[in-house]
Amino acid sequence: MENGNLSALLWILLPVFIAAGSALLSFYVMQARMEVAVAKEREALAEANALVKYHQQVVEERVRAAEESVRRQTFDKFLGEFRVEERHYLKENKSAEHAKKSMVLQERLYFRNIPLSNWVEHEMTIEEGGDPGRLPAAASVFNTRGLGESDGDQIAMRLLQ
Repeated sequence: MENGNLSALLWILLPVFIAAGSALLSFYVMQARMEVAVAKEREALAEANALVKYHQQVVEERVRAAEESVRRQTFDKFLGEFRVEERHYLKENKSAEHAKKSMVLQERLYFRNIPLSNWVEHEMTIEEGGDPGRLPAAASVFNTRGLGESDGDQIAMRLLQ
């Protein structure tokens, strides 16, 4: 009977062991599938995060470029509202020995219609045969044409800072 009890016990426990083994095997297979699915989701999430960061950087660069452009346009507009009013006339001093011709140049700096300075006056002697038309540009206080192109850019950049 012992053999019969053992045989009956074996027939009862064998399906339980097989079911437990199948459940364990099924658990590990499902666990592996779940890890693969999670890895794919993480990969997709990482790609999405990278894409979002890239777009965020692009937007930030565009915003910075737009701000820089607006700042530059505003500064150019501001500088464009400055103007110099010039007037000049010829003056002749006659003495007993010789006649002396001179040109008097008067300049005044304006912002829009508001004068920022008093009249600045320069008196320049005109030499014999000299061109009186060139003298005002050479002696101007407010004239920036004498600056080199790079000097003007450096001054503008300093003012922007």
